[in-house]
Amino acid sequence: MFSDERRDKILELLQNNGRVLAKELAELFELSIDSIRRDLTIMEEKGLLKRTHGGAIPISKVRNMPLPPELRYQDGSPHQNAISKFAASYIKENDTVFIGSAGIHYGMLKYLPEVPFTVVTNSIKVANTLKDRSALDVYLLGGKVKSSGSITDALANEFLRQFTLDICFVTGGGISKNGVSTATPEVAMLGRSAVEISKRTICLAPHEKLGIDFFVKEGPITDIDLLITDEEASMEAIEEIESKGVKVCIARVTDEDPLKKGIDQIHWPG
Repeated sequence: MFSDERRDKILELLQNNGRVLAKELAELFELSIDSIRRDLTIMEEKGLLKRTHGGAIPISKVRNMPLPPELRYQDGSPHQNAISKFAASYIKENDTVFIGSAGIHYGMLKYLPEVPFTVVTNSIKVANTLKDRSALDVYLLGGKVKSSGSITDALANEFLRQFTLDICFVTGGGISKNGVSTATPEVAMLGRSAVEISKRTICLAPHEKLGIDFFVKEGPITDIDLLITDEEASMEAIEEIESKGVKVCIARVTDEDPLKKGIDQIHWPG
């Protein structure tokens, strides 16, 4: 197989699977991992994909819209669950926290600590999932309900600004040295408000979102106190974010059930 044919096949696999791993490609094409990495580097330089630590992911458009609720609110991938669990470990008794409407926010719910604390959310799905937990006080922002079940309009933004929060858990379609960004202005504005009224901001940053800039910026990366990503994250993107003075941690998935104690947290030097 010629190199151009191999790269066309890599693009096909990337389109079908949403990511490719260098180790698996090396086995498939019976080549060394170094040869595959050279292919991926050449393809990245041509703007065909974005390299990660272990492989590659597709190039994101600046206005990729969120997944529909039936796809967004699922169990989450192992690396997303690792990030969710690590993030939830920062919640302490009597904290007041903002948990948004992203899929990775929903993924946090199964890891929330069994202590009394308060949740403020703009997601009907999140509020409905937590409403029967007796130890929690749950506040749902008011405003126009979108078909996704989230509330992000001006009323919700004004409602949110009545509170003071201990922790805001933010995420976005893109997270880079330039800041956290998303596809729609109203979502960006709500996220910005949550950060401004919080004592501490923790960013949930799966590798597929790292190093990417979306349409509307929620705020500069320097607003983030702690960024949590996973092992597949781009080393270059991590170093660029750390150069802005942001602490970055990597959540590592082990072979055990991620709902148990099979997730390690690596504190990345920086």
